[in-house]
Amino acid sequence: MAYWLSNLSALLFLLQSSLKSAAKPPPPTSIFSRMTQSFRSSSSNLAIGIIRQFEAKYPAILFKQQLTAYVEKIFGIIRDNLKKELSINISHCIQVAKSSKGTAINPFEESHGNCSPASHWGGIVESMNKFLGILKENFVPPVLVQKIFTQIFAYINAQFFNSFLIRRECCTLSNGEYVKYGLIELELWCAQATEEYAGSSWGELKQTRQAVAFLILQEKSSISYDQITNELCPVLSVQQLFRLCWLFRDDKYNTPNVSANVIASMKLLMSDGSEDDGGSTFLLEDDISIPFTAEDVLVSMQVKEFAEVKPAAELVENPAFQFLVQD
Repeated sequence: MAYWLSNLSALLFLLQSSLKSAAKPPPPTSIFSRMTQSFRSSSSNLAIGIIRQFEAKYPAILFKQQLTAYVEKIFGIIRDNLKKELSINISHCIQVAKSSKGTAINPFEESHGNCSPASHWGGIVESMNKFLGILKENFVPPVLVQKIFTQIFAYINAQFFNSFLIRRECCTLSNGEYVKYGLIELELWCAQATEEYAGSSWGELKQTRQAVAFLILQEKSSISYDQITNELCPVLSVQQLFRLCWLFRDDKYNTPNVSANVIASMKLLMSDGSEDDGGSTFLLEDDISIPFTAEDVLVSMQVKEFAEVKPAAELVENPAFQFLVQD
């Protein structure tokens, strides 16, 4: 899939580079203007490797649309396959809190035989490293790699954040510390993958990061509503904050929750509609849209030397594609 995503993206780029713009500028009137236009046209041809351009007509436009559709389809398959692989370890991470039954969670302690809670986070990182390696080996455009992992991190964010809001056993101090451990692992992964491939993935975890900051906060009873909303959890809605405060339990030190005044302020805002969120649910939804356009791919790509790109084994074995391995 990664091989075909790379090839179709390259073909789409080359096709677009060969198409003339439908809108034509008015013809120059002076001799000097015509000379300038000729010079710019020659320079443009040299810059793109003297690619012969032609007027875009129906067959070419339809072919471009089909190429774009294939790129989007394969992108979705790769993204969904990674989600499916990650879902097992994500479920295990959430299940750790559910099975702890009030005991403090230690990411490094052994449980379930020789499988420690930390190994589930390691499994998430391992799967992303494997997929990133495959995408890089097949020269998938970095912009598409960024979009894949941005949506993957948004998926991870929704899974953990929603678990805080619907599972009382997950909304605890010890589980907040456990998820914080995982967030450190994910932040390290983004740094190692570099911005070229990770893009804004780390920013997709903002709801989970702020919820964890609340869960592990000491002396919650002394914090005001304004401090929670403006400093600690600015991206969370009042409905989401209310759920966190209502479900939270300190299973390690049995310290008190937020004050009654904070809870009263939240209830008042929810009842008078001043914090109306448009009727949307307080839970996060998984985004399955295609987060890029054909233009995004075209702008990000540059003419590159593909001599080191190895064709797929299935094509090499097919006599009709022997030209791919010929010098």
